[in-house]
Amino acid sequence: MPFKALQLTDSVLRGVQAAGYKDPTPIQLRAIPAVLSGRDLIASAQTGTGKTAAFALPILCRLGAHGRARVLVLEPTRELAAQVETAFRDFARFTDLRTVAIFGGVGYGHQRTELKRGVDIIVATPGRLMDYLKEGTINLRDITILVLDEVDRMLDMGFLPVVKDIVGRCPRERQTLFFSATVPPEIQAIASFALRDPAKVEVGVSRSVTQSVTHALYPVVQEQKFDLLLALLAKTDFDSILVFSRTKHGADKIARKLKAANHSVAVLHANRSQNQRIEALAGFKSGKYEVMVATDIAARGIDVAGVSHVINYDVPEKPEDYVHRIGRTGRAQAVGDAFTLVTPENAGDIRDIQRFIGQKIPELRLEGFPYQPFVSRPSQPAPQRGRGHSGQRAQQGGGGWSHFGANRRRNG
Repeated sequence: MPFKALQLTDSVLRGVQAAGYKDPTPIQLRAIPAVLSGRDLIASAQTGTGKTAAFALPILCRLGAHGRARVLVLEPTRELAAQVETAFRDFARFTDLRTVAIFGGVGYGHQRTELKRGVDIIVATPGRLMDYLKEGTINLRDITILVLDEVDRMLDMGFLPVVKDIVGRCPRERQTLFFSATVPPEIQAIASFALRDPAKVEVGVSRSVTQSVTHALYPVVQEQKFDLLLALLAKTDFDSILVFSRTKHGADKIARKLKAANHSVAVLHANRSQNQRIEALAGFKSGKYEVMVATDIAARGIDVAGVSHVINYDVPEKPEDYVHRIGRTGRAQAVGDAFTLVTPENAGDIRDIQRFIGQKIPELRLEGFPYQPFVSRPSQPAPQRGRGHSGQRAQQGGGGWSHFGANRRRNG
């Protein structure tokens, strides 16, 4: 079904075509009619499936012409707020509708200027929005459509109290839309007071890995992780690569070592200034940087087209973050590859991930890499660097990953 069959207005259809969209994705096919009908909605779909357009396009159609601030979109991070505002602007380029992004990490001047000019759509993070609400710069009395985007992420980040406050400031007579990659039970805590008889749309299995992504484990000892990363980069034909670290310090360290190895590298994590984060994303999207090293701030909702590979330098802390991380490649029906570097200490985490996604992840070894042999100490803390240790020895080169993993006692 083409977009024109979804009863979008002519001006919005022109924006869709100018943005390069051809056929609607499954989430767009199911969500757009529901939003156009005026119903409340809970919609979930995997990352990279077009959730932003699924609510932005019908909202623009419902607004019609420029007027008061009638739409509020809440986003958990600055990057998502900026990205969603850009999408609204692109789709609305043939209308007179105006959008502003409200988020912290930058000055108030430009945002206040845009608000004074008059906007139809406010895309905001909860913290900065509350600043404007408390000082009276923004009021929500004319809001007719409220969107809570990436709701599961907002819950993870502890935004529930402030989100409840913001929802309470909106008119009772409104349309409310929830969009999320996953729908954990905690979302009902918001849905019960924010939504009225919502339609529900669920596309795909939230625990599954996108079929267009080929993913694999690369077992290695801790001391060789960075060497294996360099070897993978040298032997992989890639367009752009996202490398994930568990910590901000780790991301900075990996980036410094990659730069020393003559790779062009951007860094993205919460300690970077907003200008640094904007420059990193823009440079990565444009091809200025071939590698971006990031923490999980980039794992959800950051839409960077053309990411051919994801490398988990560190195994994620939560199994669901594995799905979100590797979902940064293989987006919009493109293909991608995801590699995870795993050490003997990660055996329990890998079991949790495989149980979560319901499948065993293949194990690979890089031909020609001088692997050191694995040594495990079941049910004991990992040995400190420099100390001798004993235990069951796994086969060199990654072939023994399942061998030593099976000998570790389950925790909990």
